[in-house]
Amino acid sequence: MDWNVLWAAVALMLVFEGIFPLLSPGGWRRTFEQLLRLRDGQVRFFGLVSIVLGLLTLWMVL
Repeated sequence: MDWNVLWAAVALMLVFEGIFPLLSPGGWRRTFEQLLRLRDGQVRFFGLVSIVLGLLTLWMVL
């Protein structure tokens, strides 16, 4: 794998992660507060779903 591709992916992730707090800091804060109220099992489930979706996207792209 080309290291430039990896760093480009990391940079895009940071850009996407920053859009919501930039455009709606209050909404981002409320969402984050709701996330803090979730049980560990719920957080793990969302983490698993995120990993699976990411792997499926990579599989379709590559």
